[in-house]
Amino acid sequence: MTEEPTQNRPQSITDLEPKMQLEGVVKDVQLYGAIVDIGLDYDGLVHISQVAPKRINRVSDVVKTGDNVTVWVTKVNPDKGRIGLTMVEPPDVEWRELQEGQNFTGTVTRIERYGAFVDIGAQRDGLLHVREMSSGYVRHPSELVQLGDKVDVRVLKIDRRRKRIDLTMVEATEYLEDEDEIDDSPVKTTMEFALERARAEARKEERARRRKKQASPDLSERESILASTIKRHAKS
Repeated sequence: MTEEPTQNRPQSITDLEPKMQLEGVVKDVQLYGAIVDIGLDYDGLVHISQVAPKRINRVSDVVKTGDNVTVWVTKVNPDKGRIGLTMVEPPDVEWRELQEGQNFTGTVTRIERYGAFVDIGAQRDGLLHVREMSSGYVRHPSELVQLGDKVDVRVLKIDRRRKRIDLTMVEATEYLEDEDEIDDSPVKTTMEFALERARAEARKEERARRRKKQASPDLSERESILASTIKRHAKS
């Protein structure tokens, strides 16, 4: 096992933290995973799903007893003496840690006609769409960025189901000259627009009926006014 500097080596299970990198020796190989000696009172377990980036059928296809391995801590339970490990290097930012509005400095890894892909240290590169590169018109992403460029971006939207990260280089206040003009109201759905249009038409028709009624009093009202007028003249 590769020797680590004493000052950096954890001395007990309570010193372990998620994503901490360790060197260990495979102590035993089972169907469900590999038991790894990391130099503490408790051994760690690398589950079969964490032995390699892709799915494997047998742990023994990847590691054998006595192999020196590099592992990362995933979970720690000091009370039960359990240490979860992985042989797959974890990303700097995991899906559960991503939040809309977070700022990152990333590296441009790919450029397409519609935008650029940026590595922000997450499990998947984020998409910086061409319209999110500037508040002004950009004809092609290469006008502003090149492969390998470092760019400051903000997480615009996260779709965990589709494993998609949308990024922007545009500050929210750049879209409008006056911050007070920014509309924070939620975007209406097609159904909401249809209902709103129907209500507007109904109000319009109701106003038209009222104007018509005011401009043309009904016959009974005219007859009542005429009878009243005749009666006053008869008395005089």
